[in-house]
Amino acid sequence: MRDGRRILAVVPARGGSKGLPGKNLKPLRGTPLVTLAGQVAGQVASIDRAVVSTDDDAIAAAAEQGGLAAPFRRPEEISGDRIGDIDVLLHALEACEALDGVTYDIVVMLQPTSPLRRAEDVEACIAKLVEGVWDAVWTVSETDSKAHPLKQLTLGEGDALGYYDPDGGKIIARQQLQPLYHRNGVAYAITRECLVQQGTIKGARTAGLLLEGPHVSIDTEWDLKLVEFILDQREKG
Repeated sequence: MRDGRRILAVVPARGGSKGLPGKNLKPLRGTPLVTLAGQVAGQVASIDRAVVSTDDDAIAAAAEQGGLAAPFRRPEEISGDRIGDIDVLLHALEACEALDGVTYDIVVMLQPTSPLRRAEDVEACIAKLVEGVWDAVWTVSETDSKAHPLKQLTLGEGDALGYYDPDGGKIIARQQLQPLYHRNGVAYAITRECLVQQGTIKGARTAGLLLEGPHVSIDTEWDLKLVEFILDQREKG
């Protein structure tokens, strides 16, 4: 709880990942990603309840090993690969409120595929939401200038090369590029009103919390290797 607001953390982890099969159970240094997410959630003092939203019993068991509760299974109709976060979070919110007999004021989404998160990052996201009276706060990372839209190219008919954005041809130096940011999946803090009344995870007043350092969202085996490398470098100092 923070400033009298009851907080529910939800770790979304369905079982049917196509890009990287079994993604949420992939081990990082021997511990499944969903378990790691639960361990961090348990270190965030302001979180009152932390649950996993899954349709998979193996994921539920791994989540419980990390300290997450698995009091329900996600129904089939919101377990596909084209289901939005809003549907998953609303289902979890309604299920937990019915089970617990309480109203949760804030929902925090922690994606298990962002294993470099720290408890202090999650706490800072919640604090910014409450103190700034925002509808939602997302953690973000600065996008490398190499991935800037104005530097992206397209291949057309016969492999004809073009700029994704016509203004890309005007870019001579990276200093001309406006800094851009991307969501890193570490934490999304969202008010109940934003979810229920506005029907979105990005409300009318949404802020970004910029996190320094590398944050990798796991989509491939290479991403896992990259995270292991980052952890190794941290330990070396």
